Amino acid sequence: MADEGCCGGGCCGDYEEVPVEVAILNAVQGTIGTSPAVISAARGMSHFGEHALGWVGIAAAGWVVDKPRRRQWAGVAVGAVGAHAASIVIKRIVRRPRPNDPSVQVNVSTPSKLSFPSSHATSTTAAAVLLGRLTGLPLPAVIVPPMLLSRVVLGVHYPSDVIAGSALGAASAAAVLAAEKRLRPGGELKARRRKLA
Repeated sequence: MADEGCCGGGCCGDYEEVPVEVAILNAVQGTIGTSPAVISAARGMSHFGEHALGWVGIAAAGWVVDKPRRRQWAGVAVGAVGAHAASIVIKRIVRRPRPNDPSVQVNVSTPSKLSFPSSHATSTTAAAVLLGRLTGLPLPAVIVPPMLLSRVVLGVHYPSDVIAGSALGAASAAAVLAAEKRLRPGGELKARRRKLA
């Protein structure tokens, strides 16, 4: 994907660093972020979640193996990609630059200079909610917090970026689940009956 960098007029420089968020970044990087193993794991999550490709790969594998539930597996891919796309649109509107305080160490490269919301947090939350519903496992509680924390460990997002991204991902998953409900046999009929009631 092309770099969605700052606008040519230098508008990214108009943003001021939020001291509280920088302090949180410093605290995270100064504690668990000092461990090479943690940084390595965070980088692995970063590569897995880039452009939601890891989640699309899992959804594709499920689609191939689990033929009776292919629609739901396709929904996981649609939810993750749709959430990612929504985050990109919002990034280009908000145009908040990534952390650039000298005290923040950036531990991974990024395809974009824009920060809000975190696309990794968005697509991961959407995928985790949809996969959790599909498998019956508590995947949002297991998968989402480490991904959110990893973006802060790597110094590429403020805490508010990952929180907003996660909220957007949850909303995207809810939209997919609502659409699946309508598309189930009899789902449209039930929806019409509710409107007439």
